[in-house]
Amino acid sequence: MGMAIQPWETHECNQDGEYRAGPLFNAYSIQERLKSGMVYPAYIRRDFYKIMLFRGAATLHFGDQSIALNNDTLLFFNPRVPYKFDNFREDISGYACVFKDEFFRENLRLKLDEIPLFMPDAKPVFILGTEELRETEVLFQKIVRELNSTYDYKFELIRSYITELIYYAMKLAPFRNTHKESNGTARVTAVFLELLDRQFPVELFSGRVLLRTPKDFADRLSIHVNYLNRAIKTETGKTTTEHIFERLTGEAKAMLKHTSLNIAEISYALGFEDQAHFNNFFKKRVKASPSVFRQV
Repeated sequence: MGMAIQPWETHECNQDGEYRAGPLFNAYSIQERLKSGMVYPAYIRRDFYKIMLFRGAATLHFGDQSIALNNDTLLFFNPRVPYKFDNFREDISGYACVFKDEFFRENLRLKLDEIPLFMPDAKPVFILGTEELRETEVLFQKIVRELNSTYDYKFELIRSYITELIYYAMKLAPFRNTHKESNGTARVTAVFLELLDRQFPVELFSGRVLLRTPKDFADRLSIHVNYLNRAIKTETGKTTTEHIFERLTGEAKAMLKHTSLNIAEISYALGFEDQAHFNNFFKKRVKASPSVFRQV
C-alpha cells in the first residue's frame, strides 16, 4: 500500500504553489492524505524537514537502515538523508508537518541543522507511551487547526508548537551534547563533517563524490593534512579515513537496496575509478560483494 502525500512532496509544483503557506510550511492528517490515493515517492532526498506522528505498522528505510515501525512513533527527517516507507498496514494514521529552514530563520534563533535530531547520523525514531502520545498528538492537532485558521499570527503559534515538539523529543531521549568548546580542532572538525555530509546522498547524473581522501579535504580547508587528521581524531575518536569510508559504505548500501542503478553506475556515482575497485572496497567493509548484498 502506498502512502498518500501532498503534491509538494514531488519535484513539481501544483497550481496552488509548492506549499500550503507559500514555499515554507504545510501540515496534514495522514488519514486525509490516504484518501487521495497518491503514491508515496521513491527513495529520494527531499528539500525540506519533516516531523511525523505515525500510528500503525510499516517499514521505514532511512539512510542505510531499515526500521520496522509497530507502535505510535514520533519521527524526524532532514533534507540530507533520503527515506521512504513501505509495507503499510491498512489502518495507519497520524499527522505530519513539513517546513524549510527559512520558516524558522527569520523569526526564531532556531538553527535546524545544528539540532541533534536533524543530524545526518541521528536515529530520531521515538516510540511513544500513552502519555507521550497524548501530548504529541495535541501539538499536531494545534498545528493543523492553526494552519486552517485566519488568525494573523498563526505561523508564530505554529513555530512555537514545532519548537515544543523538537525539544520534547530531545527530552524523551537526550542526545549527546554537541556544543563543544569553540576551539581550532572543534571548528576544523565541524567544517570537515559538513563538507563530507554535503556530498551525500549522491545521484548518478548530478555529479560524483569529489572529496575522497583526507588530503582532498585538507586542501579544500587550506590546512595541512596532518593537522586535519589530528583534529578529527581528537574530537571524534575516529580517523579521517574512517569517517569517509563509513559515509561511502552507508551510501553504497542505500543505493544498492533502494535504487535501480546497476553496480557500475553506483561505482561511478561514488567516485571509484572502476567497478572492480568499488567491489573490493565494499566487500572489505561489508564482508559481502555488492551483488550478494543487493540480493539479501
